[in-house]
Amino acid sequence: MQPDEALALLSKGATQIINENELREKLALGRPLRVKLGVDPTTSDIHLGHTIVLRKLRQFQDLGHQAILIIGDFTGMIGDPSGRSVTRPQLTRSEVQANAATYREQAFKILDPARTETVCNGDWFRAMSFEDVIRLNSRVTLQQMLQREDFKTRIDNQQSIRAHEIQYPIMQGWDSVMVKADVELGGTDQLFNILIGRDFQKEEGLPQQVVFLLPILEGLDGSKKMSKSLGNFVAIKEPAAEMFGKLMSISDDLMARYYGLLLGNTPPADMHPLEAKKQLAFEIVRTYHSLAAAQKTLDEWNTRFSKRDLEHADLPAFSATLGDGLVAVALVSKVYREVFNLEKSHSEVSRLIKQGSVEIDGAKIRDPKATVSLKPGQTLRLDRKHAVRVR
Repeated sequence: MQPDEALALLSKGATQIINENELREKLALGRPLRVKLGVDPTTSDIHLGHTIVLRKLRQFQDLGHQAILIIGDFTGMIGDPSGRSVTRPQLTRSEVQANAATYREQAFKILDPARTETVCNGDWFRAMSFEDVIRLNSRVTLQQMLQREDFKTRIDNQQSIRAHEIQYPIMQGWDSVMVKADVELGGTDQLFNILIGRDFQKEEGLPQQVVFLLPILEGLDGSKKMSKSLGNFVAIKEPAAEMFGKLMSISDDLMARYYGLLLGNTPPADMHPLEAKKQLAFEIVRTYHSLAAAQKTLDEWNTRFSKRDLEHADLPAFSATLGDGLVAVALVSKVYREVFNLEKSHSEVSRLIKQGSVEIDGAKIRDPKATVSLKPGQTLRLDRKHAVRVR
């Protein structure tokens, strides 16, 4: 593919490239580019938000370029402060290593292992002396670090910034020197960190990497960044039925954005939003599980909700203290939280109850203050997307 053609393909979906002329020149070099992506194993799961940059990295691979996947086993102990209003809980080395154990396996659901070089940044950071760290820190100013929007906001709000957090962009930038990156991919919140890498490469006499930024995916709540710590995520290794159910819970507006960012297309114009959402969930389950798993979850969903045959559906279990009555609004809130990891306000749950969404074995509960006693084997339907079986 000619450089202009490759640039047109790669830039599709990008939020910002610094800059396109540099990327075109690199694509014309006639060699595989070294395209860097760093991931910090601060949790054990890669979620759909991560897949946006992973899919773009795979696109580079499909054009013949080399992916450099950096597992941040060292930076992960700090945690990226980008977009954070508070300091991340600091992880131990053993916690980070445990989380990192499955990262390669998960990433290779998208990446081509034959064109992926995987490295851990602890390989070079652990070899540094304290003198090396001081010399590296001397290359940036405190004023530079405090220009970051998230740091400025925390200062304005009188929220603390720990000294180790300032090290993070310095370390990420040094990663680019160590792997000789031609391009670095990241979300829009990574601009500052990737620019530090460009500065370090220039100082080391290396060609500067191209900054390639991609959109950040909103979580299931439709407002905040997808994050496991916020509970609004879909992990790519979670069971197919859970993945399908979570995707069916998103709003119609968010569905359209997920189509664009996760599938690269738009919802079918002539399809009802509910059917379009099923198609989105089907395609994502097929991508990260299999066609058979996607078909099974779709059929199960139709059985459970479209046909309302809850008696024969394979429902998630809810462990109840049998015989003890619970107020309806408290019970439904508890099931949402414990089974589906969803936080619903009492007013929202009360509204669902009053409009007849909540049923036990098909019998509607209309009074949010009613006392409800559950029995084994009963089906509790919360809304048109969520139901459980009592055990």
